[in-house]
Amino acid sequence: MARTISIGNQSFESIRQKNCFYIDKSSFIKEWWENNDIVTLITRPRRFGKTLNMDMLKCFFSNEYKDRGDLFEGLDIWKDENYHEIQGTYPVIFLSFAKVKQNTYDGAVKKIKKIICDEFQKFIFLLDCENLTSLEKTHFNEINYKMSDETAQEAIGDLSNYLSRYYGKKVIILLDEYDTPMQEAYINGYWEELVAFTRSLFNSTFKTNPYLERAIMTGITRVSKESIFSDLNNLVVVTTTSNQYETAFGFTEEEVFNALDEQGLSDKKQEVKTWYDGFIFGDKRDIYNPWSIINLLKFKTFKTYWADSSSNGLINNLVQKGSSYIKMMMETLLKEETIEVPIAEQIVFSELDYSEDAVWSLMLASGYLKVTSAEPLLGNRRKARKYTLALTNLEIQFMFEDMILRWFSPAKLETNEFVKALIGGDVESMNEYMNDVALKTFSSFDSGKHTSEKKAPENFFHGFVLGLMVDQTDNYIITSNRESGYGRYDITLEPIDKESTKYPAIVIEFKVINSKKENSLEETVAAALKQIEEKNYDTELIKRGVKKENIRHYGFAFKGKEVLINE
Repeated sequence: MARTISIGNQSFESIRQKNCFYIDKSSFIKEWWENNDIVTLITRPRRFGKTLNMDMLKCFFSNEYKDRGDLFEGLDIWKDENYHEIQGTYPVIFLSFAKVKQNTYDGAVKKIKKIICDEFQKFIFLLDCENLTSLEKTHFNEINYKMSDETAQEAIGDLSNYLSRYYGKKVIILLDEYDTPMQEAYINGYWEELVAFTRSLFNSTFKTNPYLERAIMTGITRVSKESIFSDLNNLVVVTTTSNQYETAFGFTEEEVFNALDEQGLSDKKQEVKTWYDGFIFGDKRDIYNPWSIINLLKFKTFKTYWADSSSNGLINNLVQKGSSYIKMMMETLLKEETIEVPIAEQIVFSELDYSEDAVWSLMLASGYLKVTSAEPLLGNRRKARKYTLALTNLEIQFMFEDMILRWFSPAKLETNEFVKALIGGDVESMNEYMNDVALKTFSSFDSGKHTSEKKAPENFFHGFVLGLMVDQTDNYIITSNRESGYGRYDITLEPIDKESTKYPAIVIEFKVINSKKENSLEETVAAALKQIEEKNYDTELIKRGVKKENIRHYGFAFKGKEVLINE
């Protein structure tokens, strides 16, 4: 009989007691415990079972679950009788930063303080024990929502002390979604402040804590050691390319196919593989994201479950406001081709402002890209390795296509009209519509502190072309930043039907006004058109069968939000 699928249930106890659908990941307990690492950081994409696994660890080790071996009966871990003696014997501190998504530093720190304070309240019975001195009890009562930063930074270390003395045993600390505040801090501009606070918190909790038995942190990214982990020399980091815990998070193909059999979906295996396969952890291929699989088992319908389970805000922001190079590479990926880029697994959020390589590193860690091959790792290399990357699967392909279309939803009518004018050669309408679009949408594309303000208009229109590509691929092959003639054009639209005059070939060159060389947008747009001619950008189009007389040239000139187009 097929087990009930419980969507969004992250309580190991609840799933086991109700006999809900569950894929056994309890061997992770044994693997982690026998590695004897003091502090372990494991990074996996969102919705990959990190929280459920952490809750499983809590249920196994915490003395709150003493004599609850029934939760593990029938699972892999319970086959080893040595682990029967360990279950339910440790004091456990379990924290989650998953909800720390405030848009200010003060808001984020207040939220972290509340999380710490709430964890303290679970152990309020310590105030009645003789192990704590009167001074320590006074200090315990000072742990509240309005405590100082310094008190908050030392609090988990202090709680470890109290619990260790009460139970006569060192504590296990579990911290889930440790990097959620980091991502929000980067997006909202308070990264440096939060790094300073978090560094001291982690140092006290994980480094200078003599009452710590073991600790695990989970997150999406490996934030660089130079930022929040600078004092932690006892940290073992397990990323998506590491050969540890490869099958502990996510579902293997065997697990997925067995689940399909159980739920009466045996005939859907190949389709499931096309939609949701593609994640690779270490040397283990064919890993599936649990969120999509569980929803598919529940609703029996193929949808972009994982891609739609959050706003994908940071990735959307980085691609939308990124350089023309990033947009060109995204074009390649959306054509189901690969890109070759350097990847450094340590994410330095400040580098996302200017480093394309850091963007690809974040997208790989977040699960949007997969590694198809990598150059050999020679010696003790500290620099980034070069990886060949592709979009992870069909679900991610659809996600990015939808994302690009949404960029233009505030001005959908204008962009549709602009496309008609572009193809029809109506320059007057192109200028009218595009200036209207610029006024309505440039605020959302405004680069602010993340990108050069000078490049913002060019980046916007490269994003615009990606949006066009989704609608116009039946009529055009759209490329950007490719060599032709004596240089690299910005954009070409090559008609699929070379004989038809209904869809002319189009070459576009963008230029931001250079006040040292040009006095007006008219001079800038003339320079753009002159470059198309002098660099002979028509060469590749003509080679591929487009008639010279069926090629149109457009120059786009920008000054702030003002746009001038001519041919």
